[in-house]
Amino acid sequence: MDETLVFNLNQAAIDGIRAAGATTQYIFVEGNAWSGAWHFATSSDSLKDLKDPNDLLVYQMHQYLDADGSGTKDACVSNTVGVERLQPATDWLKKNKKLGIVGEFGGGSNSICMSAVKGMLEHLKTNNDVWLGALWWAAGPWWSSSTFLNFEPPNGAAYKYYANTFTPYLPGKS
Repeated sequence: MDETLVFNLNQAAIDGIRAAGATTQYIFVEGNAWSGAWHFATSSDSLKDLKDPNDLLVYQMHQYLDADGSGTKDACVSNTVGVERLQPATDWLKKNKKLGIVGEFGGGSNSICMSAVKGMLEHLKTNNDVWLGALWWAAGPWWSSSTFLNFEPPNGAAYKYYANTFTPYLPGKS
C-alpha cells in the first residue's frame, strides 16, 4: 500500500478520535506492510510525522520469527531472530521519541523459537523506555488446540509450551 495513504488514514483516524472528545486515551496506529517491526523504519517512516495534540500515540508493530515474518510456519530463523528483527524498530522509536508495542508475535514450540522469544522479551524489557509490551497471537476456542500459535488455556500448543516463559514478563514481575 502507498505509504502516503497509510499516513493519511492514520492521521484522519487520530483527528476524528480527538474531535469526538477522546482526549486522554492512547491511540494505537499501525504501519504499512502488515506493520512488521523488522522493516517499520523503512516501510512506515513517515508515520513519525503523525500529529496528536495530546501526544498519546503508540506505534503497534507485528513480529513473527519465521523466515518470511508471516507467522505461518513454526520454524524460527535463528535463536536471535527476535532481537535482530526488533532492533531497527527500537532504534526508530528512540530516534523519533515514540512509544511502541508489539501487537502480534509468535513462534513455534521448539528450542530455537524459545530462545528467540526469550531474547525478544528481554530486548523489550531492556528497552522499556520505548516499548510498552507485547501480545502473543493467537488464542480463542475456535482455533485448533494443535495450531502452533494457539495460546488458549489449558490445551493450546503455544500455551503449554510458553506459559511459564512469559510469567517473569507479566506486569508487576521483575
